[in-house]
Amino acid sequence: MTSPIYVAIDTPDLRKAQLLAQQVRHHVGGLKLGLEFFCAHGHHGVHEMMKFNLPIFLDLKLHDIPNTVAKAVQALHVLEPAILTVHAAGGRAMLEDAKAAAGVNTKVVAVTVLTSLDDGDLLDIGVGGRAEDQVARLADLAHSAGLDGIVCSGEEVGLAKKAWPEGFFVVPGVRPAGGAMGDQKRAVTPREALDRGASILVVGRPISLAEKPDIAAREIEATL
Repeated sequence: MTSPIYVAIDTPDLRKAQLLAQQVRHHVGGLKLGLEFFCAHGHHGVHEMMKFNLPIFLDLKLHDIPNTVAKAVQALHVLEPAILTVHAAGGRAMLEDAKAAAGVNTKVVAVTVLTSLDDGDLLDIGVGGRAEDQVARLADLAHSAGLDGIVCSGEEVGLAKKAWPEGFFVVPGVRPAGGAMGDQKRAVTPREALDRGASILVVGRPISLAEKPDIAAREIEATL
């Protein structure tokens, strides 16, 4: 069975990205390429990472007017990412256009509330109520707009799964038991996230910053 762990390649250094992928490729199910990497290397960098024969998750969190997002998604067709992110807060028309523009083999998932935010942060940007309430609202919007799933924290994925049983749920910011939280405010362990309904887990620093990333990835995989 393919591992549900996608390792986050959040670095502008191509050699470092390739080394990390080489080290962990037998213990992860895919590679998540974020903004740092894509802004530095674009399509060329993605093609280089595709050589490891692992699914590519392009975490670009697209958020703009519908036409712009649709054209951006079309520009990514040649890369055929397995997963692509857009921001749910872009609205129904943007979500619908993003999905319509995506390739048939690409899952388009909507980012709900970043795992670096908590209830206080949401209040600062004019969103009242709890993070889980906002996730529920945006998950419902993504579902009705025809997307494949959402990105949410492990704290909300259980509720989202209950409301959307067939959805595809990406849970980032997971931390092994006893691990440093870093800038994550709503994190759970990998096992907890899976038990609550996560489809895939995005793991970054607990693997990438480990002295031996391959061993760190293997140890996390063993808990699943």
